[in-house]
Amino acid sequence: MSDKLAKSMISGSVSAAYIHIPFCRRRCFYCDFPIYVVGNTRRGENSNAISQYVEALCQEIVSTQIYNKPLETIFFGGGTPSLLSTEQLQKILEVLERKFGIDKCAEISMEIDPGTFDKQHLQGYVNAGVNRISLGVQAFQEKLLQASGRYHSVTDIFTAVDLLQAADISNFSIDLISGLPHQTLDIWQESLEKAIKINPMHISVYDLTIEPGTAFGRYYEPGSLPLPTDETTVKMYRMGQDILSGGGFKHYEISNYAKPGYQCRHNRVYWENRPYYGFGMGAASYFQGKRFNRPRKTKEYYAWVNDGSVINCEITTPHEVLLETLMLGLRLAEGVNLQKLTEQFGKNKIEQVLQVLQPYIEKSWVQVVDGSLQLHDPDGFLFSNVILAKLFETL
Repeated sequence: MSDKLAKSMISGSVSAAYIHIPFCRRRCFYCDFPIYVVGNTRRGENSNAISQYVEALCQEIVSTQIYNKPLETIFFGGGTPSLLSTEQLQKILEVLERKFGIDKCAEISMEIDPGTFDKQHLQGYVNAGVNRISLGVQAFQEKLLQASGRYHSVTDIFTAVDLLQAADISNFSIDLISGLPHQTLDIWQESLEKAIKINPMHISVYDLTIEPGTAFGRYYEPGSLPLPTDETTVKMYRMGQDILSGGGFKHYEISNYAKPGYQCRHNRVYWENRPYYGFGMGAASYFQGKRFNRPRKTKEYYAWVNDGSVINCEITTPHEVLLETLMLGLRLAEGVNLQKLTEQFGKNKIEQVLQVLQPYIEKSWVQVVDGSLQLHDPDGFLFSNVILAKLFETL
């Protein structure tokens, strides 16, 4: 390991924090995230489980070592963070402020689901400091929402958007999923067009992945009915790129589109392979050269917190750091800067990377533009798994 690489891995300042809020009304049929189902009537104001979790979460935050900088991005993900009471969200942010400090220009994002909040909750979240919302829409068709096990309805989606607009929250994103059961190209086009009409500043488009252990994993085979064929999902990806780019969104990452000035600053921390804190059940963190995943079950997570929240894992090796930097950085449209890669990993290693990628450069799936190694949009993005698998296999 070079002295420069070792120093950057160990001493890099941390200015981002992910906060995992695991509670959900129900588990969606495609979900393999670490969650805790509370049913249709419980939320932060009346759930002992949520109150207990917030206490443990704050205990973990307090026990964490500080690395240099105040927080510049905070992301509340889930789960369904909008099941928190406004007081619980405010408490978490106050603990973060006391422990690390929060930059006055920090991006504070919060995932919310339609049908899980009202005007008072939304205003309370904003008053506490939230300045970016990610709305879990997934689809604009009742049949698809039901087939996916979503809690909300189409009416709930538009009610949620009305609440956001009434609260004068312009910096919001919506999530969509392509490749859902019974989804056709016409249905997908309808969702994309309705998403643009809502006028978010950011849209995330995720291709459905059938995960083992999920309801979809038990009942469906990828590419087989009622799921779209692989050929159709490729067409959906291209359609998304065409329609969203035509609607004024920049395709800045494989799955993400943004209006100018509205890229997600927090997620860029991941894609640029920079260090970040992670707090809560199942949350990942990456600092001091260590990539660590917390326990995925509440009982084990509480025991881990009570034992001192010890990060007991090995430091990531330089080889792993290189592969992670490529895997994450090539997700960005701008790619990875070759000069910086060379400075970090050495000329010989980067020449080896370029040699492995040469067949894909000849196919125009990979390109070098202004000193940056990039995947072509959309072909390189579509075949990114093939390209990255070759890198992992060969390097």
